[in-house]
Amino acid sequence: MAHATTSEASAWVRRFAALVPAGGTVLDVAAGGGRHARLFRALGHPVVALDRDITGLADLATDPQAEIVALDLEDGSPWPYRGEHFAGIVVTNYLWRPLLPDLVAATAPGGALIYETFALGNERFGKPSNPDFLLRPGELLDAVRGRFRVIAYEDVEVSSPKPALVQRIAAVRE
Repeated sequence: MAHATTSEASAWVRRFAALVPAGGTVLDVAAGGGRHARLFRALGHPVVALDRDITGLADLATDPQAEIVALDLEDGSPWPYRGEHFAGIVVTNYLWRPLLPDLVAATAPGGALIYETFALGNERFGKPSNPDFLLRPGELLDAVRGRFRVIAYEDVEVSSPKPALVQRIAAVRE
């Protein structure tokens, strides 16, 4: 799926950024141009920004509190952060279902998972339209059930930045 062309952080991510414990490291998954990595750096968090294409993250490479990782999450390689925990994990406009359990497990106790991506039904608006990349109803809730306190959840139609069906969650690991 193509990265968002905006450099502005998602309103959903901005709204719930304060859930990440102060000073804790944030993992920005499928970071794209780094809009969320930059947001969390501005808030004083060290960040790990990973993406298959890291060209949009070049300006962060000199920041000692930013780790830039070139990684294809869909090539079948094992999750490189097994056993590690992050104070915050942020994912927007990206879904690779085999990764979801790893992201849940990598969220530290007291840490936040902030996730926002396209949902089934989005195909009526265009791309993404492949059901492999669209969340099923309640899928994010199911992923965190029994392990996280859900702060907010939506499965909604949005009009901006373009019409889409999205599912989003902000949850704190218990």
